[in-house]
Amino acid sequence: MTVTLRFPNRSRYYDTTRRAVGFWAHDSAMEAAFFVAEGLLRRLQPGMSTDEPSMLEAFDAHRDRIQAAAVKAYTRGGAGAYALSEDDF
Repeated sequence: MTVTLRFPNRSRYYDTTRRAVGFWAHDSAMEAAFFVAEGLLRRLQPGMSTDEPSMLEAFDAHRDRIQAAAVKAYTRGGAGAYALSEDDF
């Protein structure tokens, strides 16, 4: 399966309900939402504070690795929203 997942929009946001950073990708005309939970961000950036600015900074610092994990999660298939797991990294 060839994945053409693109990340044209660099925006991301903190979702207080999920305690995760959310972002989007596109596969042709389809949009997929992805979430990186606080625990995964902390593994990527040990010592990170759990406030919103710190979580967004951690996401930005590891964006390439997170987007690669999103491609891996998307390739496995599923719904329109994906919660990234350790297995994706």
